[in-house]
Amino acid sequence: MKNYGYEVVDAIVEHFATQNGKLPVVSGSRKEMEALFLEDAPEKASDPRKVLNFVLDEVMTKSNIVSHPKSYSFVPGPSNYISAMADSLASGFNIFSGGWAASPAAAQMEITAMNWLLKMFGFPQKKGGGIFTSGGSMANLTALVTARKVKCGDDFSNAVIYLSDQAHSSNIKAIRVLGFRKEQIRIIPTDSEFKFSLNKLKNAIAKDRLEGLQPFCLIATAGTTNTGTVDPLSDIAKICKKEDIWFHIDGAYGGFAILAENGKQLLKGIGKADSLTVDPHKWFFQPYEIGCLLVKNHKWLKGTFTEKPEYLRDIEGNTSEINFYDHGIELTRRFRALKFYMSVKTFGMGEFRKAITYNVKLAEATEAFLRKSSNWEVISPATLAVINFRYNPIGNKLSEKKLDALNQRISKSVVDSKQALLVTTVLNGQVVLRMCLINPRTTLDDVKETIALCESFADEKITV
Repeated sequence: MKNYGYEVVDAIVEHFATQNGKLPVVSGSRKEMEALFLEDAPEKASDPRKVLNFVLDEVMTKSNIVSHPKSYSFVPGPSNYISAMADSLASGFNIFSGGWAASPAAAQMEITAMNWLLKMFGFPQKKGGGIFTSGGSMANLTALVTARKVKCGDDFSNAVIYLSDQAHSSNIKAIRVLGFRKEQIRIIPTDSEFKFSLNKLKNAIAKDRLEGLQPFCLIATAGTTNTGTVDPLSDIAKICKKEDIWFHIDGAYGGFAILAENGKQLLKGIGKADSLTVDPHKWFFQPYEIGCLLVKNHKWLKGTFTEKPEYLRDIEGNTSEINFYDHGIELTRRFRALKFYMSVKTFGMGEFRKAITYNVKLAEATEAFLRKSSNWEVISPATLAVINFRYNPIGNKLSEKKLDALNQRISKSVVDSKQALLVTTVLNGQVVLRMCLINPRTTLDDVKETIALCESFADEKITV
């Protein structure tokens, strides 16, 4: 067992040590993958090392390296080695992190880690609470279930929920899972800076009240996936308080920017939320999967999710002993808090502050570099380490349709080259290249090399 374990650790360390020099992008068709993996379950045992080597050679080499310095798309996953080893401990000891009786230490560690986050975001530490989830999608779902229970009870037939056109798709998915009809959802257009339009929001709420409906929840975003934009949180908080609407902030992407220089100013009002989603496996450098939901009052979670089946009657402790299966959807829970706790204890919060601040400044430096070029147009400025831009050389006078096609082809050529992962999004009807720069391993030289690669493909295509 030890020898086998050492081989696994050696493989992980080798990956950490060499990933920067590898190509970040891979490809594989369904036919190619089936040729490698499609088989009946074997009846007889196999040599464990042969199985391990097969996995290392054919699985680990056929996945994009999301922690690579030139992986810019979606939201990269930089990860860290301490947390990877913590996950190994949690799995190796097979810790059940659902109830206090099964693991009081795991429960208390989650409480402690949660208190660190409550303090970080200005939530009350004694009254507040939260739960670690698989990711932001589950955290958002948990928040909306709680909001519906607290604000609507058992009847939500007239309830209305509000979110912007830049809100993350997981929120729409959660709303759909909860059984809300299409006519109960208000998607509010954003302004020219991709922020929640307050006037349109107020108009929608007023109209719904006049029609006898119940505005019950509003979802704002602290760091949209498309542009990194932060909604006007303080202003929205005032509207929610006046209208008695649950205020949920999806900070899965940008929430941890509160640790950066000037981060608190950018995220002003985040502590006014009733509930907040943050995603440590994004901008807190944790391996997948760990999301988190914070709430102003821990009793809201318990009042929403507690069930008392007969088979759990003997493990209900006193009221100070938190059973996290009573605070969320999952009964069976892996020990996610361990990796967060161990990495914070090992590196110290100061290192995380430095890394996040570095990423914010890297995106700003990227914007400055692009603005000095006659080839590039910044469409959405650097905001919380996200920047959107497109190839639009001065003097070429290409139509919008040709510009869209050109930038789409640039992205495809870059990805096909496997040298960088840089894909497009659409802003105001324009196809643009989007960089998300939350990886502290990424340097400005990496960015400049990628821009030069884009230009080389653009020059090839523009002559066609």
